[in-house]
Amino acid sequence: MELQQTSFDEIIDVKQLTVSMKWTTAADFDLAAAYETKEGKRGLVYFGGLGNLDAFPYIRLSKDDGVGDTGGDNEESLHINRLYGMNHVWLFCWDYGRVQEGKSARFKDSDVNLTITDELGNNVTVEIDTGERGNVYYMASIDNTNPTGATLINTSLAGTLKGLKTLEQLMALVRYTNEK
Repeated sequence: MELQQTSFDEIIDVKQLTVSMKWTTAADFDLAAAYETKEGKRGLVYFGGLGNLDAFPYIRLSKDDGVGDTGGDNEESLHINRLYGMNHVWLFCWDYGRVQEGKSARFKDSDVNLTITDELGNNVTVEIDTGERGNVYYMASIDNTNPTGATLINTSLAGTLKGLKTLEQLMALVRYTNEK
């Protein structure tokens, strides 16, 4: 796995989040959230398992847009409703076709951008440009291990995968970041 990291020092207290990804480029980008509960159970909310806002894991992906590299007004939104049962939530974006082939994503040549909005309406917009490297983008993590509240940490790490078949592949990006 190839890795490229750009770090920001922006930390935002958070209880609820909405992550919106928009693009018009002909590419099949996907938004996802991996999570770890207080009991240590890990899971993934993504196009194959959209999640649920009213029951565990209290994370829901709106839809899978841009399937088959369609252009137009594509948008996917991920909503996080409750964090109290979670230790961590990790937010990812990937270029589906390029991950399957192990090739660099089309982030550089696209207009894909992510907006993270908290419950107070504060937001941060991130344009994804990993250069020529990477087909998976680990954008941010939520650390909910501190009893005073959850913290959103901008991570900005790109990795290159060939096939995405397990949650463990995404967790390798998380471990890499934690080792730095």
